[in-house]
Amino acid sequence: MGKDAVWAKGGAVAGMLLALACGAAGAAEANQPLLAKAEQARPEALQLLERLVNIDSGTFNGAGLDRVGAVVQEELAKLGAKVETSPATPALSRNIQATLTGTGKGRILLVAHMDTVFADGAAAARPFRIEGNRAYGPGIMDDKGGIVVALAALKILKQSDFNHYAKVTLLLNTNEETGSRGTRALMEKLAREHDVALNLEPGRPADGLVVMRKGSGDIELEVTGKAAHAGVAPDSGRNAAMEAAHQMLQLSKLADSGKQTTVNFTVIKSGERSNVIPDRALVQADVRVAVPEEFDRVEQDLARISANHLIPDTKVNAKLRRGFPPMPKSPVTDAVAARVQAVYAELGRKLTLESSGGAADSSLTFAAGVPTIDGLGIVGGAIHTPEEYAEVDSIAPRVYLLARLIQEYGQRP
Repeated sequence: MGKDAVWAKGGAVAGMLLALACGAAGAAEANQPLLAKAEQARPEALQLLERLVNIDSGTFNGAGLDRVGAVVQEELAKLGAKVETSPATPALSRNIQATLTGTGKGRILLVAHMDTVFADGAAAARPFRIEGNRAYGPGIMDDKGGIVVALAALKILKQSDFNHYAKVTLLLNTNEETGSRGTRALMEKLAREHDVALNLEPGRPADGLVVMRKGSGDIELEVTGKAAHAGVAPDSGRNAAMEAAHQMLQLSKLADSGKQTTVNFTVIKSGERSNVIPDRALVQADVRVAVPEEFDRVEQDLARISANHLIPDTKVNAKLRRGFPPMPKSPVTDAVAARVQAVYAELGRKLTLESSGGAADSSLTFAAGVPTIDGLGIVGGAIHTPEEYAEVDSIAPRVYLLARLIQEYGQRP
């Protein structure tokens, strides 16, 4: 099905949503004018999504991030937002902070990110396309779909003349996929200035939210050995690659399934020629933990275990680099989730509440002491793969949901 055919389905889907909204037993009645605006916003939302997806904006592509930022700032100007940018050092490009002020009480922080995990050329190789009820393209749900949902929700609120909030701030991050090191201080500061944080990471495939996230970190190993000719005098060398392999095998035991801690070695670099004993190896592992204390345990055991060498006279430098903290289960998060469920029930829908091994900015706002919910972006799947997709029919419900949450928290924080 082409884009025109998909966009033409708007009236039928709107009718279905209205019928669901009117028939939801025990639920509050939907704001039908707002719901109609959410469905009417879908064609323009898809057009904006296409523009964003067709720009390569991997975390290390500063020019691409600048281009995405320019498109977004154009849209924010139409909304009358006060837009500020700031360097994302040590990352590339500039963070975007857009603020709308109103007459209400609640202060709402919206968070999304402009960077993707995809390499340069991905947009040209797999440009935006729609097949059936799904749209495809690099970063379409993580997190360009989240950006589009935020802008569309703010637009329909403006069309509805709604500004009964103290302020709404949209923060767009350039480096979430590598740990938000260039945005973290700004995000933590803004979080403490707001009553709630709504993270626009992708909606889960079963139409879900994320209420718990693991923390993330990296193990970095540097092994130093001694080069030698692999055929003439191999015994005079000290094989850094072999020592690195030994370290990977023994350090993989840092994982603890009972504590939901995972350690997965993902990168190894050593040697350049097959006839030379390598004198250096670099290794990285991905670490995920459900509770902060596990970072401490992994770090302590890392130092102890890595001291056990296989190859004599090699040197091993092992360190744990902590990334996002965990976002554990919390009654505060549960309370936010209950409010979100109540709003979604207006459409006759129910959200799944899920945990994720993936780390995200919601962990930072939660750690700053601000009630936080995650997964409010477009619903989709196959995240971080060439098959990443977004469910087209999720756009209107998710835009409505976010707009109504801004209404709710703006008037009753």
